[in-house]
Amino acid sequence: MDFNEGDSADTSQIDDRRGSSGGGGGLRGGMIGAGAGGLGVVGVIIAIISSLAGGGGSGGLGNIIGSLNQIQPSASQQAATPPTNIASSCKGATSTTDNATFIICAQNNIQKYWTDVFAAAGQTYQPAKLVLFTDQTESACGTASADTGPFYCPGDKEVYLDLGFFKELSSRFGAKGGDFAQAYVVAHEYGHHLQDLLGIEAKMRNLQQQNPKKANEYSVRLELQADCFAGVWGHGAFETGKVQQTEIALALDAAAAVGDDRIQKAATGRVNPETFTHGTAAQRQKWFSAGFDSGTTDQCDTFANPV
Repeated sequence: MDFNEGDSADTSQIDDRRGSSGGGGGLRGGMIGAGAGGLGVVGVIIAIISSLAGGGGSGGLGNIIGSLNQIQPSASQQAATPPTNIASSCKGATSTTDNATFIICAQNNIQKYWTDVFAAAGQTYQPAKLVLFTDQTESACGTASADTGPFYCPGDKEVYLDLGFFKELSSRFGAKGGDFAQAYVVAHEYGHHLQDLLGIEAKMRNLQQQNPKKANEYSVRLELQADCFAGVWGHGAFETGKVQQTEIALALDAAAAVGDDRIQKAATGRVNPETFTHGTAAQRQKWFSAGFDSGTTDQCDTFANPV
């Protein structure tokens, strides 16, 4: 990704807990995008509004999303701690030369994107903090460790990330890495924040409770939609010159690396589709591409269409 002099590394929505650890508690549930498979345009919200108005059809986004008017302010549980030793400008920041600064710059771009989209629809986007941690930390969803992988917690409306995950993504799962691949991971988690703001996540949980036998299926559909939302943001980044054509393949490679089938095959030598919670490598690539190629969320209805 290419940042310019006008892109500053805003740390106001960053909580830097690196070097410290939080203990106790255990997981209380509710994490979205947890685990190694967690990776997981103004027209975007226009498409959502159209769907809410009845264009979604039976089982479509019109039934699953709710209403933009139901968006509630973020209930932050604690003040953010700005990172230290972070460059003030994003110019020249890359995932290899200054990983923390790069991730913060990517987060800034993602949140600005959705802020502009919501504003164009007459709504106010509620930002979510990015918590950077090392080894383990405490969230409203319980204690998370580096093994948990990146995740979004609806309880405190924050995204959690141990930067060491990116090394594991490469060494353990064979992803090629790269700037846009890392930005995709962050965008996927902010896709979950968007689902939370729009009421999708809560309705999905209700569906799981009503039909426990389909709990994993609903989880897969939620994760694939977050991949699609990440692709929609990626489309906007590409259109504004932040992303190069050669980087797109790296994001698709990262999406494939965290497919349930790839992870299970690497861990056990076997694949059990009934236990999938995030989607296969092919599905994750498909839905990221659906968002990226179209740039609109009307292509992200994973709850009405075959996945």
